[in-house]
Amino acid sequence: MASALINPARLERKWAGYATGAASDLSDPALLQRTQEYRRLMGSRMIALGKQDIGARLPEGEYHLSRKVDGEFTVLVFDGKDAFTLNPGGTVRVGLPFIAEAAALLGKGGVKRALVAGELYVVRGAGERPRVHDVSRVARQPEREEDLKALRFAVFDLIETDGESASGPFLETWKRITKVFEKGELIRPVDAIFTKKTEEVEKKFEEWVEKDGGEGLVARSDTAGVFKVKPRHTVDAAVVGFTEGVDDRKGMLHDMLVALMRADGTFHLFGRIGGGFTDDGRREYLSDLRDMVVESEYAEVNPDHVAYEMVRPEWVVELSCLDFISQTTRGGTIDRMVLNWDGKQSRYETVRRLPLVSAISPQFVRRREDKKIQVSDLRTQQVADLVEIPLLERDARQFCLPKSEVLKREAYTKVLKGQTMVRKLIMWKTNKEALDSQFPAYVIHFTDFSPNRKTSLEREIRVSNSREQIEALYAALVTENIVKGWAKP
Repeated sequence: MASALINPARLERKWAGYATGAASDLSDPALLQRTQEYRRLMGSRMIALGKQDIGARLPEGEYHLSRKVDGEFTVLVFDGKDAFTLNPGGTVRVGLPFIAEAAALLGKGGVKRALVAGELYVVRGAGERPRVHDVSRVARQPEREEDLKALRFAVFDLIETDGESASGPFLETWKRITKVFEKGELIRPVDAIFTKKTEEVEKKFEEWVEKDGGEGLVARSDTAGVFKVKPRHTVDAAVVGFTEGVDDRKGMLHDMLVALMRADGTFHLFGRIGGGFTDDGRREYLSDLRDMVVESEYAEVNPDHVAYEMVRPEWVVELSCLDFISQTTRGGTIDRMVLNWDGKQSRYETVRRLPLVSAISPQFVRRREDKKIQVSDLRTQQVADLVEIPLLERDARQFCLPKSEVLKREAYTKVLKGQTMVRKLIMWKTNKEALDSQFPAYVIHFTDFSPNRKTSLEREIRVSNSREQIEALYAALVTENIVKGWAKP
């Protein structure tokens, strides 16, 4: 039965009594806000660790250790009689067997209203751990009644009970959770223990993750904070760009921009790698990458606001990550730019932004000279095997944004001390600003090559949404840089 908090006429029937709806159909719009805010706060407070970090980075204290379930974060809403679930993306679900059981347990426990945080997951056979992909498959289109019974709920927190937000020591919250849900079959407290020993954290990691194949564990302390401990995952990716360090790090690599390959052969930007390099490696890699620089329709800057220089896709690197996040705190996708490599023109072309992931704590491991720039070695499925990513099977070019239009292209040369210097300007209209706010309307790319300088190749990028302003910027670059002695070849 649907709660009075949602309009039953707006629900879409999936199987028997199971139906789904949207948060926009709820009589209390604050419920979605509470759900999203809880997830945002927990995400901002949670510190990611690897097993090797437990002894060094986990403070002393009393911890509530819980098994991390690979499912969909969901809030169970109980109005005193009926219940439904709500996720941060705004999907409402009613009529699942565990929801009816939850309402009965809460009512029996004397709870009149509640917001219960947990993981919606699919129970699998012996030896198989739940996967978030299963939730999407079963919850969206169940094929039989057994599918509905396979959907379970692991409770890990109380957001609110009887109009009051959960507060005080988490031990008291956990006692209430276990009191209400410990006798449940389809909805139960997540597997958990309390401990004062960090050695127990490592022991449980070995048991729950390494032995049982679990996703990880969460260590929660009222004094030390909240930590998620997960195994590191390795990924092979293509190097598509780099930035140089500044000030005392000049002459050294700052970070690499890396991408995975979609099945259609396009490059899907995965993120940046700034850690894991030696100083000698940073010098060597910067020197080599400078010789691979190419033109690109796409521009991006690193956290220090330095623009990436794009390079030919020739290098494969291995990196390790603690986790992959595929959704924002509001349940939206994390979109990354997809690029097409035009080998004949030696330049990158933008396709458009499509869903991928945000990598947590990426670290450089090594170059993979045994790997090639090909889909089989760099496939996006490396992360899709771990988290759900929409539209990966689609040809990215089906979503292509309009092509850019070159407005001006000029080159000038000058001979000094027997060496030829080259300065090039190109200005283009992206034709994409109306469809994607990440794009400016106009871009200028200025290249200055001088073999007599310590840094032989320098570049500048100017952008604007005004044709008048971009023309003025272009004219200023010409006036400033094309002076006596410079001529068109």
